[in-house]
Amino acid sequence: MTEETPGFEEEPDVPSGATPDDAAEAVENSAEEDATAPAGDATDVALLAQLDQARTALTERTGDLQRLQAEYQNYRRRVERDRVTVKEIAVASLLSELLPVLDDVGRARDHGELVGGFKSVAESLETVVAKMGLQQFGKEGEPFDPTIHEALMHSYAPDVTETTCVAILQPGYRIGERTIRPARVAVAEPQPGAQAKAEESEDPGKSDKSEKDSE
Repeated sequence: MTEETPGFEEEPDVPSGATPDDAAEAVENSAEEDATAPAGDATDVALLAQLDQARTALTERTGDLQRLQAEYQNYRRRVERDRVTVKEIAVASLLSELLPVLDDVGRARDHGELVGGFKSVAESLETVVAKMGLQQFGKEGEPFDPTIHEALMHSYAPDVTETTCVAILQPGYRIGERTIRPARVAVAEPQPGAQAKAEESEDPGKSDKSEKDSE
């Protein structure tokens, strides 16, 4: 058993019978191994740093991709809305040009002149515009609505309790919720004082009480 002498480094193993050059080479190899030993730790640190950078870059690119996808979806929705709006405007413009023809067809039907080939053509036209979404509205006896009716004539009537359409002078047309022409109507309002008289007829005691109060 040998004891190490303090203050001396352990000599590299040199084969017996080696020349001085072989001994020097063994010493150099040992020194290189000692120098490269901590290099592995430095390499690991560098790889971890590169991994963190790659993860950061991946997170940033993923966020960019998500934002780009959201912008594209919003763009598609805007394009679809614009396409539908343009289509509705084009259809409404076309049907507006056909309304005078439909008015002529309606007047001919009212006067019993819608016969023969003219009747077939008129009915085909009405079928086509109905498929395009055109709807006719306006009926006698319905309450007057200034958002869909246009009053051309005004009168008073004892048999109405509110402003009422008593005659349809020209029907209105709509496409879905879009009104392309209001119904032109004659309206009648209750006669002034008619409602007070109606209330008195329903409750005669109320009239007697009013007379007594006046006395």
